[in-house]
Amino acid sequence: MAEHIHHLADAIATRDLGRRLAGELLEQPGAGPALLLLQGDLGAGKTCLVQGLAEGLGISEAITSPTFALAQHYDGRLSDGRPTRLIHLDLYRLEEPAAADELFAQEEEEAAALAASVTVVLAVEWPERLSVLPQDAWRLRLEHHGMGRRVHWHGPA
Repeated sequence: MAEHIHHLADAIATRDLGRRLAGELLEQPGAGPALLLLQGDLGAGKTCLVQGLAEGLGISEAITSPTFALAQHYDGRLSDGRPTRLIHLDLYRLEEPAAADELFAQEEEEAAALAASVTVVLAVEWPERLSVLPQDAWRLRLEHHGMGRRVHWHGPA
């Protein structure tokens, strides 16, 4: 899939992109969870984008960065009644690839088990902490750009 580049003026535009991305993820065929890798410097808007993603997945709970908890799980429901689950990982504090790999593997296994009955999105901040980046993932790179942000993204290979 081709790379898309969006210029985002502010946090509202970043959340809007997250909502639109949720729609894209929900349209993709596949038996397993949708995997979203989010890269960018501190403050680039990764968590803000996940907040919009959660809204698009019918999650009304407040989304916060899981930097200290490492993982947060959120349940939602789409307007057509389908249940959803967002698993939000933040690997920033895991400097050792083995620790990041272990957490990711645990959460990916849980997401795969749920995917038979629930629409699941696994969003991973700081995926560069993993020893190997998964190939079957959506990839987004957010960066500061002037007063706003720029995001580069593309779907799974």
